[in-house]
Amino acid sequence: MDEQLLTILKLCLLALLYLFFFRVLRAVWAEIRAPKLAVAAPRPAAPTAKAVKKAERKALPVQLAIVEPAAMRGRTYPLAEELTVGRAAGCQVTIDDTYASQIHARVFSRDGQLFVEDLGSTNGTFVNRQKVNGPQAFRRGDRLQVGNTVLELV
Repeated sequence: MDEQLLTILKLCLLALLYLFFFRVLRAVWAEIRAPKLAVAAPRPAAPTAKAVKKAERKALPVQLAIVEPAAMRGRTYPLAEELTVGRAAGCQVTIDDTYASQIHARVFSRDGQLFVEDLGSTNGTFVNRQKVNGPQAFRRGDRLQVGNTVLELV
């Protein structure tokens, strides 16, 4: 009976070991895989003069400013059609934050409005302390949290 119990315990330990390795590989894979590319929506017809005037009155914010941590406070990044935030050197907003993924999130404009999207990060992306679960509207004064870094749209 003792040998059977020992065999069962060995098998359970082996199963736990495989589960641990599977979780580690999954976390590494999530960090190194390329972000999913968004499919471009079809372009609408040319805007009317009235729509152009309305868009001019409702100008998009022009930059992201780092609010936290204090050591990086004041750095600003001009907004483009799309920019990525993360630790990777290829990101337009490169942050030195161990809680941020290599390519963590992206900020993009669509139809004259800004959006934030999490790119499969491990620790999540937050706008005004609410977790982002897909493209989410992003307005002037909103705060974007990536890891321990907080950026404000100004």
